[in-house]
Amino acid sequence: MTQPTALPTPPPPVSGPTAAPGDPRTSRVLLSRFLRHRLAVASLIVLVLLAVCCFGATWIAPSPRNAQNLLDASQPPSGTHWLGTDSLGRDYLSEMLYAGQLSLAIGLGVALLATLVGTAAGAVAGYLGGWADEVIMRGADLFLIVPPVAVLAVSLQGLGPSPVTIVVVLSSLGWTLIARVVRARVIQLRHQEFVEAARVIGASGPRIVVRHLLPNLTGLIVVNVSLSVAMAIILESTVSFLGYGIQPPRSSWGNMLTQAAGLIGTSQSYLLYVPGLAILITVLAVNFLGDGLRDALDPQGRQ
Repeated sequence: MTQPTALPTPPPPVSGPTAAPGDPRTSRVLLSRFLRHRLAVASLIVLVLLAVCCFGATWIAPSPRNAQNLLDASQPPSGTHWLGTDSLGRDYLSEMLYAGQLSLAIGLGVALLATLVGTAAGAVAGYLGGWADEVIMRGADLFLIVPPVAVLAVSLQGLGPSPVTIVVVLSSLGWTLIARVVRARVIQLRHQEFVEAARVIGASGPRIVVRHLLPNLTGLIVVNVSLSVAMAIILESTVSFLGYGIQPPRSSWGNMLTQAAGLIGTSQSYLLYVPGLAILITVLAVNFLGDGLRDALDPQGRQ
């Protein structure tokens, strides 16, 4: 009598399909990780409020840009002028908001342009290697030894103190750091199994870089954007404070520091502290936000 054939053992139950990168569950996980970083959440709120107030200054500011009233010059804070007025009778809160437009725009412009150039250069250098790697990295080394404040001051003297010049010069100096970080990470990833599998099925080099390598660098890129924003705001404020940057009638937080520098020790010394505090709060908030996004996108990067 023949024995009955044994049935195959059924596979163990699966709790559910793995969430794909675009799956809503993945977004919920990233959001929950970010919300656990309280400083990052608070920083995001602060930055959103700053952006809304500064870029919406046309509707929010108590007075128009550069509206002078010499009869109200050098007034202390009051119900009419919350931060007082400067020596030209301009409402200082309004000038702070309009100046913040320029400072924040320069920071964002430098961060986006430098990150775009640096990410592309680092990915190409790390993936191709060889002579391409040598040329790109030796070029990056040349930019790293250049003092940014001196180069920016000389460029503004020669080309004019325009925001576009500041963005271009700072971006041309700031791409090197992200390029080196991206290159090092791409070198680690280019021999991984998923990259080799993409090559086997015939994926081209650009497709591998864009579709497979760059998504694994999201945390690094986000942190670099935040650091670049902070660096650009500080450098612009430095050259403007030294007198080489944004010139009146345009205002930035940096040249507001310059205009108030002579008030130290007087009853209006707070006019120096207000733009300095705005710069400090913005830089700290951007850095904390970058930390929170990094922890959410790459939780292993903290270890």
